[in-house]
Amino acid sequence: MASEESSKPSSLPPYPEMIFAALDALNEKDGCNKSSISNYIESNHGGLPADHLTLLSHHLNELKESGELVFVKNNYMKPDPSAPAKRGRGRPPKPKVPLPPGAVNAPARPRGRPRKDPNAPPAQKKARPAATSSAPTVSKTGRPRGRPRKVKPEMAQTGVEAS
Repeated sequence: MASEESSKPSSLPPYPEMIFAALDALNEKDGCNKSSISNYIESNHGGLPADHLTLLSHHLNELKESGELVFVKNNYMKPDPSAPAKRGRGRPPKPKVPLPPGAVNAPARPRGRPRKDPNAPPAQKKARPAATSSAPTVSKTGRPRGRPRKVKPEMAQTGVEAS
């Protein structure tokens, strides 16, 4: 039955383990490409799943992203142990200036606008000057702000003129 076959535990080691074994066995100076790693795994481990290449690509990408493998010129290799760690994305944080001994750092200010004091007297409202004319105020250049008003054309009389 199919359920008996699927319930059996897989005899294959995990893919990362097989990939590292292939890299160690092939031991190429410039690293190994995906096809050579795949061929090594196929020759040493029988009964691979049908989507072996997809799984291999997925695990190679995971190992590359985590930094366990280095991808150079289409080849995968183990990173050099003496190489510095790859810096993360984005701007690094500013270094914090150490406080002199005995100094107590102040509590951090909360974000945003401070709350109004409930005991403070209400603020006086500013009196607005009354607008003397409906025309917009004229600026230094002599013309008002914004888009000029549309000029309405005079209505032409339509119809028959009596002479």
